[in-house]
Amino acid sequence: MAAFAGFAVGFAARPLGGLIFGHIGDRLGRKRSLVLTLSIMGISTALMGLLPTYAQVGLLAPVLLILLRVLQGVAAGGEWGGGVLLISENSNSSRRGMLSAFSQGGISLGFVLSSLAFFLVQMLPEPQFLAWGWRVPFLVSILLLGVGAYIRFKLPESKEFSESREAKPQHRLAAIEALRAHPREILVAMGLRVAENGGSYIFLSFSIVYGVHVGVDKGLLLLAVAVSMLASFGTYIFFGYLSDLIGRRLVYAMGAVGMGLIAFPFFSMIDANTPAIVILAFLIANGLCHGAMIGTQPAFFHELFSAEVRYSGMAIAHEVAAVFAGGIAPLVATALLLNSNSSAPVSFYVIGMVAITLVAVVAAGRKRTHVSRSRHYSGHSTPEHVS
Repeated sequence: MAAFAGFAVGFAARPLGGLIFGHIGDRLGRKRSLVLTLSIMGISTALMGLLPTYAQVGLLAPVLLILLRVLQGVAAGGEWGGGVLLISENSNSSRRGMLSAFSQGGISLGFVLSSLAFFLVQMLPEPQFLAWGWRVPFLVSILLLGVGAYIRFKLPESKEFSESREAKPQHRLAAIEALRAHPREILVAMGLRVAENGGSYIFLSFSIVYGVHVGVDKGLLLLAVAVSMLASFGTYIFFGYLSDLIGRRLVYAMGAVGMGLIAFPFFSMIDANTPAIVILAFLIANGLCHGAMIGTQPAFFHELFSAEVRYSGMAIAHEVAAVFAGGIAPLVATALLLNSNSSAPVSFYVIGMVAITLVAVVAAGRKRTHVSRSRHYSGHSTPEHVS
């Protein structure tokens, strides 16, 4: 629980990042905001590899760690919206779901790479790992900063943002304007995040704690998580594509309902302690149920907000919801497990989050109808707005 509390600190800083970089993104451009968020994330992560130990500086060591986690949270709070918008605002509406889902695919591949990095350094003898080995993945991340910064400097600005900036005057405070013009959409987007974000951290983070608690080998659990995240790259793209064909709401609701249905079987499958069944549990929960929501989410959120305040609106909803959804979910789930020594309360917790998200799906209204297959492949679309 102490580890999950430290984990939650980074989430608490994310809304601040959403406000800061949402404003920068709506005023100065998506590209400029993304360069800043990457720089802050890369530098703060690399600095973690240079932290002094408690034996060297006492309480200053954990204080510095928390400060760097806060900086990471601020950067993450502004990162998601910009990454999504650089793709979605340059996409044809008939292919927006599939193409913008690639931004989420980067998350799954990043998770796999980071897991692989720590798996490799944990192969060191324990004294060496504790002395210096754990620092290596953090320090090596500076290479990703260099590559990422080069790519982002070369990217063109979002086409839709550029057109909006020419057509309409920019708001002094984009976040305030987003709250004034789109209060309902922000609440809807926050509700959509609850099951997607909260459920994912139950199935990704808390599941490791639970599996160890019931005697499953930690290596098997980490393997199952990595396999499911690797498979998720494909499922995100598939569900984004499917949302172009049959609509965002339907695909998102399918994922939420699936998450509710898997809540109890997921833990029973871990209890079985059979490699194939454990891996299958993670593939269903993460790859399919969570994948249907997160693969559809970028295009869904894009279509909720007007271009001139879209970055701010998406960032506020996405990051505020992350605090009370994914940020506290592993902590709450661990407390429920400790108090009951059963996974049942955790499953009911997941179902409660799913119920909130389904209400949000209904409240969203049907923003656009599906695009016929012939028009989809010809590159043209006929979006319609239905109340």
